[in-house]
Amino acid sequence: MESPRFMIAALASGSGKTVISAGIMSALAGRGLKVAACKCGPDYIDPMYHREVTGMASENLDLFFLDKDVLKKLFLRHAGQADVAVIEGVMGYYDGMALDSDRASSYAVARALDVPVILTVPCKGMALSAFSVILGALTFRKESNIRGILLNRVSKMLYPQMKQMIEHELSERGYSVPVVGYVPEDDVFRLKSRHLGLVLPREVPLIRRQFEEAGKMLEETADLDLLLEIGKHTGRTGSRGKMGDAGTESQADAGSRQGSGGRTVRIALARDEAFCFYYKDNLELLEDSGCELVPFSPLHDEKLPEGISGLILGGGYPELYAGGLSQNESMRRDIRHMVEEGLPCLAECGGFMYLHKEMEGADGNRYPMADVIHGKVSRTPRLVRFGYIELSAREEGGFLQAGETIRGHEFHYFDSTDNGTGCMAVKPGRQRSWECMHTEGNLFAGFPHVHYHSNPSFAHRFVCCCTEWTRKG
Repeated sequence: MESPRFMIAALASGSGKTVISAGIMSALAGRGLKVAACKCGPDYIDPMYHREVTGMASENLDLFFLDKDVLKKLFLRHAGQADVAVIEGVMGYYDGMALDSDRASSYAVARALDVPVILTVPCKGMALSAFSVILGALTFRKESNIRGILLNRVSKMLYPQMKQMIEHELSERGYSVPVVGYVPEDDVFRLKSRHLGLVLPREVPLIRRQFEEAGKMLEETADLDLLLEIGKHTGRTGSRGKMGDAGTESQADAGSRQGSGGRTVRIALARDEAFCFYYKDNLELLEDSGCELVPFSPLHDEKLPEGISGLILGGGYPELYAGGLSQNESMRRDIRHMVEEGLPCLAECGGFMYLHKEMEGADGNRYPMADVIHGKVSRTPRLVRFGYIELSAREEGGFLQAGETIRGHEFHYFDSTDNGTGCMAVKPGRQRSWECMHTEGNLFAGFPHVHYHSNPSFAHRFVCCCTEWTRKG
């Protein structure tokens, strides 16, 4: 029997999906259930909040990075580790990659995985009009997968009347969609934001206690038993949720079958306050390929870990810690020396910024960095490049062959005087493109966050290059 799984969705960004999802996860965990968390789209920060509740890494579900078969395979692998899976949607439920498209939307993910959806609807200042919003969401697509309604920002006194009115109006139109509860107006359901989204969980004092309090409230105001019952059924047919065979061969299989030939390859992975944006599936693909990921801190450690054969510098908020990163001269020297000696290195966004000669910090001051890339990074007043991209290699590199592609996402307010020319980044629909990426020799560095499952050969070649480094050592 498959474990229950359902999605928490809303009709707009900023609707409280993250804290509501985390609260539900906390309430379910409070019942002794092991919860697998997921996030639709390419977001890094929301999954960090999920991890604070569940104690395990959250899964990104993204139909631009992954085809449907691979999405199903990775989701089943993740959900199979738990008693229940809770998926947090992205943006508005039907919002996709373009203004007029639902491609890669929460709706598209729900349909691909055939999971039921609980739609959260903000009701403050609304009465009967709330039903018109719900009806619009239900009827916008022939198969919406919406199987429950959660009313947000509703008082305990008003809720029974709202529930009765909405369920009556739905029944009159032939819909058997229950109102599963309400979220009260309370500060516990609010989180702070900054330019890239929510602040990081470690910056929120007592964040776990906040989610525990949210969970306790939702235990009282939402019908969790009904949520679990809804989660046992597929979104389309209402029958038991068997999602079927994801295929005998896939991108995920191709990546995990290739690797280091049985050797364990040690890869240094930057992981601290400044560098913390990683896709779970990327790291698991490397581990499946025979890698041991060795966490280290460019902020606090004096040098790279011993015995490594590769280096990964992920994204994050290095601008917030620019002074500390700069003061750690021994680490900057060690990274520069090792990369110049040929150590295979993947660096994206924040990690790319750190590799520069100089970086402007959040305080407006300029700080020396690793000086692998002889350019400067500065803050701009607006998002520089934002959204999904497909990178096409313009020249032969260590990890991408000329003409090969890999998919990614950009979201940054900083820019470089030397973004590289190794790849051409193309926006979906090919309306805009630009040169980017340093792909020379052992280096693959730039602002884009890439997803290895969109081209598993990229990860395979990186592992092979690391293996060769081990042999030379």
